[in-house]
Amino acid sequence: MLPEEIKISEFDYELPDERIALYPLEPRDSSKLLRLQGGSIGHHHFRDLPELLPAETMLLFNQTKVIEARLKIVKESGAQIEIFLLEPTFPFSSVIRTMGVSDKVHWKAMIGNKKRWKIEDMIEWNGISFSWVDREKDIISIEWKDSRLFAELLAEIGNMPIPPYIKRSANEKDREVYQTVYANEEGSVAAPTAGLHFTDEVLSQLDHKGFKKEFITLHVGAGTFKPVSAENALEHEMHAEKMFFSRQNIVNIIQHQGPIIPVGTTAMRSLESLYWFGVGLLQNRITDFSISQYFPYEQEAGFAKEASLAAVLEYMDSHQLENLEGSTSIYIVPGYRFRICNGIITNFHQPKSTLLLLISALIGESWKTVYKVAMERAYRFLSFGDSSLLLP
Repeated sequence: MLPEEIKISEFDYELPDERIALYPLEPRDSSKLLRLQGGSIGHHHFRDLPELLPAETMLLFNQTKVIEARLKIVKESGAQIEIFLLEPTFPFSSVIRTMGVSDKVHWKAMIGNKKRWKIEDMIEWNGISFSWVDREKDIISIEWKDSRLFAELLAEIGNMPIPPYIKRSANEKDREVYQTVYANEEGSVAAPTAGLHFTDEVLSQLDHKGFKKEFITLHVGAGTFKPVSAENALEHEMHAEKMFFSRQNIVNIIQHQGPIIPVGTTAMRSLESLYWFGVGLLQNRITDFSISQYFPYEQEAGFAKEASLAAVLEYMDSHQLENLEGSTSIYIVPGYRFRICNGIITNFHQPKSTLLLLISALIGESWKTVYKVAMERAYRFLSFGDSSLLLP
């Protein structure tokens, strides 16, 4: 049930700059891991995760891969223009398909020093032409003459888009460390950072102990960093993100009887959105996989997970789909009732953020204790920081 007001000021805490991790630890699984279970807090390392999960757990991973979306180009005048690619608009809206283009693409982007790039200016830089398609909507054209694929072009001239609150420049090492070891589907401009702690060794131990793993895709957008500026958090406009499930993903989730724990907020938002798509189908409220931010709060009593996901499978069968593509703007805030997820593996999030609201929706006021203890025990915060296993 959605409350009338959520005061974002109640989701604030003091985060000193020195507690924001600028670099990840090596090896990845040496980071700290705080476990909250049944109101009790324990302190571990991430490599201990296979010993800490509830029996019969299924983990759900987001296998999206971060693209080198940040470009720094220089005009003949010497003015530097920074381009942060957000989503392609031509010739495809799909990032994966756009990566295979070999001549010209259009992208919606955030532009740094935009005032120095006039509407009539074409910038020639390193044999590549940059020009405006729509300056008001921040859509640019990128054109090149050789036979390189756009993916190859980005690998040569782009930088990893590390988060804006990490006050340093991206370096060559970030191409490796700002990417999960299981990243597989190009399309994100931000990493699903809860997964950065996993190593091949931890994944192997999970297999050895019989834990189930499912890999889905949600392409993380820059909107994930958008702060909640309104005092009433319910006035915040959520960003839409694309997600992908295979038919086998859904069959396995239906059949699984134990806890389902997503790795990160993106995986959690994907799972819960999948459930609400099924509910929308059962109630004849929606006809395509697009979940608006308040859709879950507009429904009557929900259906069982199995019934909802069975409706999704029926939809896929009727449309002859082996893979399901959708978009979600779901806004998980206190008052939300989780339908599939039984916990989460996640990092420590920014004050007054939508991600902190999501954590509060899962564990209630306990978030304050968790963050207070993490601060006292010198945990490292945000994308390259330490981890938590939260089991309400």
